Amino acid sequence: MTVGVETGQWQLDTSASTVALKHKAMWGLVAAKGTFAIVSGGGEVAADGTVTGTLVLDAASIDTKNAKRDTHLRSADFFDVEKYPEITFVVRAAELGADGAVKVSGRLTVHGVSRPQNFTARLSQADADAVTLDATFTVDRNEFGITMNQLGMMGGLTTITTTLRFTRTVA
Repeated sequence: MTVGVETGQWQLDTSASTVALKHKAMWGLVAAKGTFAIVSGGGEVAADGTVTGTLVLDAASIDTKNAKRDTHLRSADFFDVEKYPEITFVVRAAELGADGAVKVSGRLTVHGVSRPQNFTARLSQADADAVTLDATFTVDRNEFGITMNQLGMMGGLTTITTTLRFTRTVA
C-alpha cells in the first residue's frame, strides 16, 4: 500500500474494528453468526511500500449471543481454546489497486494449523494517521482440522467479515 498510506508503525484500533463469522448450520437452513470480542494487532508500512502485520483473535472471546453454543464452539469439538487460545493472521503482502481494492496475502492459523489465505479488502478510509479496511472472505474449517459435523448439519464454508481500523503510532 503505497498510495495514500503513510510509512511507519500501525496499531489496530480495537474500538473501531470487528471480526465476525457466519456459518450455515441445520443443513444450510440456519445461519449461526458471531463476533470475536477480543481482537488485537498491528503492522508496518515500510519505506519501499511493503506491508507486514499480524491480527490476533482471542478464540475464547467468540460471542454468538447463545451461551450454550459459545461453550460448544470453545470446546475441543471446534476451536479447542484451552489448547489453541489464539487465531492469527500474518500479513505477508498487501497491494493497493486503482479502485481502493487491496489484495492481501498471508497465513491464517486456526486450531494449530496454518494455511495460506488470500483475499481482497476494500480501503474504505485512509489518511495520514488512520486506515480502515473492510473485507469478506470464506474459510473451509475442515482445512484447519475443525471437522465436527454431526449428522452432516454443518457443511460448507465459513464466511468471515472484517472492518479493521489502524492508526499510525510511529512514523
